[in-house]
Order: sequence, then C-alpha cells, then structure tokens
Amino acid sequence: MKNKIRQPIVTVCGHVDHGKTSVLDCLRGSCIQESEAGGITQKISFTSYPISQLKTICPLIEKSGIKLTIPGFLFIDTPGHLAFSNLRKRGGGLADLAVLVLDITEGIKPQTAEVLKILKLNKTPFLIALNKIDKISGWRYPQHTIGDHVKQKEVENNSSEKSKTPLQKSIESQPQNIKQIFDEKYYSLIGSLNSYGFDADLFYNINDFTKKIALIPCSAKTGEGIQELILMLCGLSQRYLTDKLTLGTEAKGIVLEIKKEKTTNYIEAILYDGALSKKNEIAIAGLGLENNSAECCEPIITKIRVLEEIKPLSQKFRPVENVSASTGLRMQIVSKKNLLPGMPFIEYKGNKEEIKKIFKKEISEIAPVQKQGIIVKTDSLGSLEALLMILKQSNIPVVKAGIGSVNKTDIISAKANFKIDKLNALIVGFNVSVDQDAKEIRDNIKILTDKVIYKLIEDTIEFRKQKQNEMEKQRLGGLTTLCKLKILPQYVFRNTKPAIFGVNIEYGKIIPYLNLIDQSGEKINKIKNIQSENKSVERATENMEVAISVPGVNFERQLKDAKFLYSDISASQFKNFKKNKDLLTNNEMKILQEIAEIKRKQNSGWGI
Repeated sequence: MKNKIRQPIVTVCGHVDHGKTSVLDCLRGSCIQESEAGGITQKISFTSYPISQLKTICPLIEKSGIKLTIPGFLFIDTPGHLAFSNLRKRGGGLADLAVLVLDITEGIKPQTAEVLKILKLNKTPFLIALNKIDKISGWRYPQHTIGDHVKQKEVENNSSEKSKTPLQKSIESQPQNIKQIFDEKYYSLIGSLNSYGFDADLFYNINDFTKKIALIPCSAKTGEGIQELILMLCGLSQRYLTDKLTLGTEAKGIVLEIKKEKTTNYIEAILYDGALSKKNEIAIAGLGLENNSAECCEPIITKIRVLEEIKPLSQKFRPVENVSASTGLRMQIVSKKNLLPGMPFIEYKGNKEEIKKIFKKEISEIAPVQKQGIIVKTDSLGSLEALLMILKQSNIPVVKAGIGSVNKTDIISAKANFKIDKLNALIVGFNVSVDQDAKEIRDNIKILTDKVIYKLIEDTIEFRKQKQNEMEKQRLGGLTTLCKLKILPQYVFRNTKPAIFGVNIEYGKIIPYLNLIDQSGEKINKIKNIQSENKSVERATENMEVAISVPGVNFERQLKDAKFLYSDISASQFKNFKKNKDLLTNNEMKILQEIAEIKRKQNSGWGI
C-alpha cells in the first residue's frame, strides 16, 4: 500500500500591492480583493484547491502529459509584511513551495527583498509570477484566458478554453516595440534577482529547475499566463516535492490567528502534517511572558469543542469529524488560556514531557542568546523570528525578546542597558503598541515602533548610527588632536614674533592652540594660526600643505635643523588615547607610537 500524499502548502507572497490576492482570485473565479480594505490583504486566508478543479481550469496539465499524484494545493495568501512570509514549522519554513508575485512594471520593492531573504534562509523553493503584464502599454493578449470574473462552471463548459494561446507564443507575437519594453523589464529583473543570489529566467527557457528560478509572466486581470503558472506549480511539486509530502502519523499544525468571543477561543490554523479528529486533544506551545521573554513554558493542553475545515475554493468553513493535512482549520477549543499567533500545536497523547521537550527546542532556536543588546517586541512568533534574523544580519545584538505590547518591564530593562551601554538603551517594536504605564516612566529610553519591518530596521540602524556618533564625539571631546608635521624649510615667511613657516601634514590633523614638540622631544609653542591658500582655517587635515604661525619661537635658532613636529601630549593623555584606540585611524596609531618613543628617550617609564 502506497503512503498517502498530502497537499503541498504554497505561500503566495510579495509586496503589499503587487497582486497576490488578485492572482488567487483569478484562480478561484472570485473578487475578494475588491472587498478588502484598500485592496490590501488584511489577514491570512487560505484556499484549498483540489486537483480535479486544477485540471478543469488548466487544460495544459492534460496536454503536457504530467501524471499528478498530489491531491491539490493549499494556498496561503499573506499580508505583505515579513511576519507572514516567515510562517515556520520545526525544521524549516512551513511552505513547501512559494509563489512570489512581482509587478513587472515596478520590480523588486523593499518588502519583496525581505521575502527573498526569508525564502533563501528557509531554503523554500519558489517561482515568480511576473504579474500585471497588461499594464505594459499596447500589450496584446489572447481573448480566451481566465478573466477576473470568469466563473468556474463557465470555464468547464467553454470548449474554446482548451485551445488557449500558449504564453510563450503570446509573448513572442507582441509588436516589436512592445516586446522590447517587455524584454527591458524582464532583463532588469533578472539582474536585480542576481544581486540577491538568484539565477532566474523565463520558465520556457529553463531546462534544470533546480538551478534557476522560473519567471511566469501573467495578468490577474486578463488571466493570461495563469494556466502556465498552475502548470509550473503542478510540475515542480510532482517532480521535486512528492518525497517530502508523505503524510505523517502525528497531527501537527501552526496557529495563524486567535479570535475571542466572550469566553471562547476560536483558532484559525494550518494542519501541515498527519490527521486530526474532533475527539483528539491538542497541545499548543506557550511562551513564558510573565518575565517578558521568548522562553517556552508549559504547553496548553485542550480538547476540541468544534472542528471545521476550509471548503474547496472558498473562504467558508464546514464542520467535520476528521481532517487530514494539508488543510486550513477553524477550531473552537475548551481552554481559556491566552494563546499566541504563530505557535505550533501537536496531537496530545498523554506525552506531556515529550511535547515540552519538542516545543522547548523549537522556541529556544528563536530566543536570543547575546549577553548585551537591544530589546525586541513583536505581535507573533513568526514576526519575532523574522525580526531577530534580520537584526542579526544587520549586526544588531538582542538581549531580550518577547511577544506583546511594550510594557513597564521592558522600560526597566532598557534603563539597565542605558547604564551599561547607551547604544543598547533601545526598544524595537513590530506591529505592537506601547502601554501607558511604560510611556510614563520611559524618560530617555528610545522606543521605535512600526508596522512595516524594513522601515523599522532602517530606523533602528539610523538611531544606533546617530547614537554612536554622539558617543564618539563625547569621547573625542576629552582627547587632544594628534599630528605629525613635516617642516617645509623653503617656505619660511617670518623668522620670529611669531615664526611663520610652511608644513606638510603627514598624519593626523592640526587646529589652533595645539601644543607641539620636535623629533627630539623639545617643546615648541602652540600654533596660533593656520592659513591655507592665504585664508585662515580652523583645521587642516592629512596631506594638506599649510602655513602656521607659532609665537615665542625663532625659526633660525630652534627649527632650522628640525625635520618633523608632533603633537605634545601628557602621559595621562597617552593612556586615554590607548583606552579609546578604537576611535583612532591607523595613521593616528602610528603617530601615537612615534610620540611615545620620543618621550621615552627622556623618561623610559613615560605612559606605561
């Protein structure tokens, strides 16, 4: 007996307005997109797509001769932000396959770049739906395609649907000027994808799909290319995923959303493996939020009061006694404990300790381990992991992380950071609010919040950069200026009262009132004035040739045989420089060493 194969889970992701939901609507024959606020997906929705319906809407499957054993697809339409692109299960990304929807006229946007990073991190195979080809001015498309409002039965009964113009032929038959515009956008996108480490090409140009990302030009508005998109999903799933789709014996899933009505919890979730019965108990992972950190605590054990499954090609649920993966669920559970979105659940068979170990391992992989760093709060486990991953890529350490609003405890922790390192006195919140009592005691603690993750990362990097500059300025304020000057004896403009002569700044910089010594350690006076090209300047930097005036010096008597001048610093100033050597350039370090050697000729213990 052959092992049962589950539906591949396909995440449809991309920038907020590039047409993810519209592409799915075209498949469903619905117009959900128009009913959503602002035309942007407000929550995750899933669509179960049986193989029989796929074959009906896509005659190319039969024509291609592909023998399908997969029972269909479970599509997940996600909001544009990164949290939902990072739906996770133990051992990798939740999605078996992803469709990245790109607007061909706009290319890669910041949120698209985020999704690409997540897909690469999770090693999720994906293809690209190059949407909105109809927006290319003058584009000619075949009449017999799946339109926005073509209903499923109409497609089934329309025999002319079987003789649709293949996408490749349509592209190649475009007028030359239109084809040129298409090619420019297509080649530009290939170049952009290459910069992210992906080799891509139009699907009909690819022989080995394990080495290149397939681009499928399409239009959710006219339906052109949608058949080819379905065909590619079927072909790639059948060829490369079937070994990974064997149905397990244990029910496993992910909580997507929690809805509360009075005292009842309703859970919308995805069952990604195994089979679940209404009679089963489930264990849902919990977080130890009492100490505001991402640590696994006691799992929530609960019975299922109501079990419902998503209907095929619908957003409505139907009551069921049993379900098999992969599918979308809605459950009413008995437990009244607080649940968090993004948490894994598993069938409970009295094996509490084993389940605790499984959940602990999964959650501990997400929790930060740095001894110092900023504080992070997010709205779900998926967004927490995504944010931590990008912060790590940006070399920003995290000492504490949790799910929920920014609260009083977070402020207290940040104030403790302020005493250790002001750079880490920062709270970063993704899609969360700030409690009133936290606002009242925040004082000098910076709180950055945003609903767009790439903007939050940019703001965090910019804040830390500004704070670093402020701190360096404060530290530099306590340090004198370092320099090594080469005397230019051919440019002596005045011998004394004051001596005015030319110098080349070999290393460092000079400012007025800087004390100087010569190469033998003899003290010279302060620089009174600096001139460059007959104009007084407040500072002169490396490689500049300038004239300096030094009062109380007779050039002929004191400097005639001198070749170099240096900053005159005390032993305590030298030690201070050594403590702050991270602020010094390599050349400034050389100057410091030379000054130490000069000073130690007169006092061997100087600066030690």
